[in-house]
Amino acid sequence: MEVNQILYMNGGDGETSYANNSLIQKGVMLKAKPILEESIVRLSLSSNFPECVKLADFGCSSGPNTLLLAWEIMDIIHATCQRVNRKAPMFQVFLNDLPGNDFNTIFRTLPSFYEKLKKEKGSEFERACFIAGMPGTFYGRLFPDCFLHFVHSSYSLHWRSQVPEGLVGESGVPLNKGNIHIAKTSPHNVLKAYSDLFEKDFTLFLRSRSQEMVPGGHMVLVVMGSTGKADSSSNQSCSIWELLGITLNDMVLEGKVDEAKLDSFNLPYYAPTIEEAKAVIQTEGTFNIHRFETFEVDWDCNIDDDMSNKGYSFGKPGRGKYVAMSIRVVTESMLVGHFGKEIMDDLFERFSSKIEEYLEVEEGKHMNLIISMTKNG
Repeated sequence: MEVNQILYMNGGDGETSYANNSLIQKGVMLKAKPILEESIVRLSLSSNFPECVKLADFGCSSGPNTLLLAWEIMDIIHATCQRVNRKAPMFQVFLNDLPGNDFNTIFRTLPSFYEKLKKEKGSEFERACFIAGMPGTFYGRLFPDCFLHFVHSSYSLHWRSQVPEGLVGESGVPLNKGNIHIAKTSPHNVLKAYSDLFEKDFTLFLRSRSQEMVPGGHMVLVVMGSTGKADSSSNQSCSIWELLGITLNDMVLEGKVDEAKLDSFNLPYYAPTIEEAKAVIQTEGTFNIHRFETFEVDWDCNIDDDMSNKGYSFGKPGRGKYVAMSIRVVTESMLVGHFGKEIMDDLFERFSSKIEEYLEVEEGKHMNLIISMTKNG
């Protein structure tokens, strides 16, 4: 699976677009805002504060959350500069994601973004902000040496650079048969393959950013995490990926999905434990950790806002559809590439029902890690 080519959030602004189904990610950003603000204020008060702040958002996706982050950062810096009677800087904002990302939708919203800046902050503020796209994998270099002052990534670093190697046994039998990710029935070799790949990927991410950031540059990362249980999700009876795998297994039994297709599909996703993430940061050695915290969000985080916006009826029918759609918009490109487009509506209708049944008896929660760091030097 060439992840760089098939991993992207659903583009456009239709019913199954990421732009219209990313309120969970917005909820995560709001939870992380106090630590983001703390890091930005620290940068704003530094003795070597630049005249032009160069910042990058790695894994920006598309939709309203993309430019919300840029707005929040500029707003915090502007307010801090006013408070200490310091001239506000110019801003150069780089939005990074894989080439398949819907950058065109982002660019089409820039005129209204600049107009809002001009209206709320003044024409001088609007002229001091420059936004550009930077397509490419963040598991490698994207910027010149000592270039960036601030790095941010939210809900992106749990995606791996590839599907782990070693998921097929010597006899050619899939080791993770019947699963699409780490599950309770997965052998230890599968968990180790995912964990080893996370260590390799995260090390490469940190090493690349270390070269690109100025000494003393700041970085805030928000990543889906785990408690170290076998399903690499959280201390609950079933992960959301297991439910999706169970749904696909049902379709295999009905002859709607080929069993070999299911057995050969594994998500390029891994949610690290606190210990795993800290160990990589400490081993890589070029960053100083200021804050390392965890928080949880419900699978149906911000559902009330979504129902109001789209006119869903409140109650039972809405939760499953909301959660299923939040997964569809981030996985559909990979699922279509492997199973074909024709089963998608049926798959996610069934998945929606599975989630409804699960949430009637269990709590569904995503665990998250938030890390605030500065580059040494």
